[in-house]
Amino acid sequence: MGRLDLPSAPRGPERSRSGVRNPVGDRNIKRGSQGQSQSKRATINDAITASEVRLIDVDGTQIGIVPADEARERARVQELDLVLMAADAEPPVCRIMDYGKHIFELKKERNLQKKKQKQTQLKEMKFRPGTEEADYQVKLRNIRRFLEDGDKAKVTLRFRGREMLHQDLGLDLMHRIRDDLEEEAGVESEPKMEGRQMTMILAPRSRKK
Repeated sequence: MGRLDLPSAPRGPERSRSGVRNPVGDRNIKRGSQGQSQSKRATINDAITASEVRLIDVDGTQIGIVPADEARERARVQELDLVLMAADAEPPVCRIMDYGKHIFELKKERNLQKKKQKQTQLKEMKFRPGTEEADYQVKLRNIRRFLEDGDKAKVTLRFRGREMLHQDLGLDLMHRIRDDLEEEAGVESEPKMEGRQMTMILAPRSRKK
């Protein structure tokens, strides 16, 4: 009988010479191949198992291929770290850097990006056609605070009973709010009636640099 060829089992993850899977770089440190999973920490210093590495100095100078021990010594003399950048390259690519500072800068950059990506909220402020002046100024300050935080403001004016007969007074109040906040906001949605209430939406103006 002929020999039956079975499909070979899928290859497992590559292992270092010591037989232990080599951890891979920090998410923000580039690797030689794409699409592979990355751990939270990079492989640095004595954790690098390759015997030779292609070395990049702290200033970006290409040193070339050197023994890993020599690369570690170069980093140690400068009181820096040897960081594995591309584990799948042949030989692996390493760079000398201040790894602690590198991580700090990455976290700082991520936090800055989160602040820039802050979602705009729609915050409501309610008025009455007969809102007294002191209460009006308090509410106006609160709307200014919403706008300064980058949020939109929904101004709601509620009518009760016979107040519905005087919607023109409510419109006048809306126009006053719009004019008082002219420097801070633009009107995104003009005043309109929704049932027994009138609404207007204000959006913060772009800050001049």
